Parts: sequence; structure tokens; C-alpha cells
Amino acid sequence: MHLDVLDLRNFYYRSALGRGAQKVIRDELVSWWPNVKGQTVAGFGFAVPLLRPFLADARRVIGLMPGPQGVMPWPAGQPNVSVLCHDTLWPIETGVVDKLVLMHGLETSENPTALLDECWRVLGPGGKAVFVVPNRAGIWSRSDNTPFGYGRPYSMGQLESQLRKHRFVTERSQSALYQPPSGKRVWRKFAGPLEKVGHHMPIATGGVLIVEVSKQMAAPTRPGLTEAVRRPLKALEGIAKPAPEAVSGRDLP
Repeated sequence: MHLDVLDLRNFYYRSALGRGAQKVIRDELVSWWPNVKGQTVAGFGFAVPLLRPFLADARRVIGLMPGPQGVMPWPAGQPNVSVLCHDTLWPIETGVVDKLVLMHGLETSENPTALLDECWRVLGPGGKAVFVVPNRAGIWSRSDNTPFGYGRPYSMGQLESQLRKHRFVTERSQSALYQPPSGKRVWRKFAGPLEKVGHHMPIATGGVLIVEVSKQMAAPTRPGLTEAVRRPLKALEGIAKPAPEAVSGRDLP
């Protein structure tokens, strides 16, 4: 079940809680990807709040928004880079994306298997993807006050297992949003310290799970023999060491 793009926009851009959540997750992402110069960066779902820091240096930034969710122009005041697309049919050539971010995409998709196949298709060899999903054990997934209260929440084991089945290799993982999903000012005041403390706590306590994976391609099989010859031919034997009858003297004139 996809959320409406207007509800997502209002949460992340017009509410204090949403702006705070956006900053926490975006800062984590930027610390993982400090340099995207000359790269193609794409986001699917409602990932555009996380992509703004990459606009200046990336060769290209693309905001993919699923049809059932709807699309909005982004970024404000600049040429639009967002596009409406099908969950499992993106208008991107195969293997051209260097960095990919999914937020409010995987847990709300009606066909997560095909969606992950599409993620694999667009990523280039060695490309990186980050998945941001609701934490099943966290309190954010149990609250209707935020978009993370909708869709299918994950445990870390469930998420990594699903990604592994689609040939992604987990590079690192982190939990975030340790503050309660409340708009009260007292919780916003302590949001920063709670995040710092939360990094030293079990992952299960955070509101969202953030997992970075890479696309590792298998090395191609070299043509020719696939194993050493166990019984080499004897046609050339005697060149390095003459056969005994050759030095016995019987063949001498």
C-alpha cells in the first residue's frame, strides 16, 4: 500500500517531526556516501528528501516515484528531476546507476521481489544501494503519525535475507530514529543526543533500519581447460631425459 505523495510531502517538509526525521536519516546517508562526484544517484519511493546533498556534485540525480503514490516536482526552485514510474519498470538504462536509495518503496510495494530485481538491473557493477525501512521492533512502525507506520516492517535478519536472495552483498547496517515519533518539543530538543546514544545501543531499538548493499558481479569463466591435466601426454618424454635404451650402446654403429 503506497502512501499519497501529498501526505509524504506534508510530513517531511511541513512538520517538525518529519523535518527532524529527514535530517537524521539524510545525515547518516551522507556520512556513508561523502563523495558522489560524477556519479548517477537515483532514489525510489519517496527518497527525494535524502537526495538534496547530492545535487551539487553528482553527474545526475533522479527521483523515481511509483504510480500509486503519485509524483511531485522536485527539487523546488530548480529543474525538475522527479519522474512517475511503475514499481517494477523504471525508465533507466541497465547498469547506469552508481548509487541507489529506497525509502517508502520496498515495504509498500505489492511486488517486492520484482522491485528488487529492478534495483539489481539498474545498478552498475560495484554499485551501492541503501534501503531505509520501518523497524519491526521499533515504536515508529506502530504509530500512524508517521509514514513508517504503514507497509510491512522488517527485522534486520528479514531484510538482509531478502536482499541476499537477490544477490546483494550487505556492506553495513545501522538503525536510526531513536526518539519517540512525537511532535512534542521536548522530544525534538533531545533528538540529537538520543541519536548519538542510540548508535551504541542494539539495532532493534531504532525506528528505522538502514542497510547498504553492493552489486557484486561473478568473475567470468575463462575459455579453455578448466582444470590441470592429470595425465600429461608422453609424446615429448625423453627430450629432457633420454630413454634408457637410447644410451645403452646397442644403437651405436
